[in-house]
Amino acid sequence: MNRGRAGVIVPPANPAAEPELARLLGSRADMHVTRFPVRPGLSLAERLESYNEALPAMICSFGGLRLDAIVSACSGSRYLLGPDEDRLGCDELSRRFGVPFASATLATLQAIEHLGAEEIILVSPYEPWLTELAERFWKAAGLNVERVVEVRARGGFAPYKVTQAELVEQVEEACLPHDAVVLFSGTGMLTLPALVSIGAGNDRVLLTSNLCSAWWALSRVTGMPIRLGRVPHRPAAQGQRT
Repeated sequence: MNRGRAGVIVPPANPAAEPELARLLGSRADMHVTRFPVRPGLSLAERLESYNEALPAMICSFGGLRLDAIVSACSGSRYLLGPDEDRLGCDELSRRFGVPFASATLATLQAIEHLGAEEIILVSPYEPWLTELAERFWKAAGLNVERVVEVRARGGFAPYKVTQAELVEQVEEACLPHDAVVLFSGTGMLTLPALVSIGAGNDRVLLTSNLCSAWWALSRVTGMPIRLGRVPHRPAAQGQRT
């Protein structure tokens, strides 16, 4: 079977996007990665802005490699924009290079639209100013952000350093509704290992930036609709332990 090819653009120090996307794409697509340039001396906001500016060059960095879809695995940079500007920018790059292109935020928004969800709980590992921009972004996209759960690594806000135990503990402490749609923002925060614990014994829909990016890419690479949906929780039979 000839597998499709998905191009992925990743921030330089992002530790999670590649392993999680490789796992999610599985045997259905080959993944090819390029990384944003290192920009020492810039503030976080300046660095994120530079990622948006570098996107055309990053797509060109794949050279003559034929790709069926390209996704930029960085949510924070797009929070500097509004959802309309994000979508228009992705559409323009798709037309310019002749390959379907999406940011992680556009892929996430399309996944939420696919589910028909109108309300989310946002889990954010970002610094407060970027979390505020993230909340504003999703509200401008027409979603009701019911709550924001801020997640810290030991020592402060650092998406790349949040451990599975820290993520699970802080989400559990937030006492989220059993049927909530929960969005874990940030392609650099390891989320897949934690979803099993966070989704156990409830009917939550758990979405992550990497999960939505993989869903979007697979839908384009395979040319077939990929279903997202809630897996109903089945209570244990009487006498069994939950």
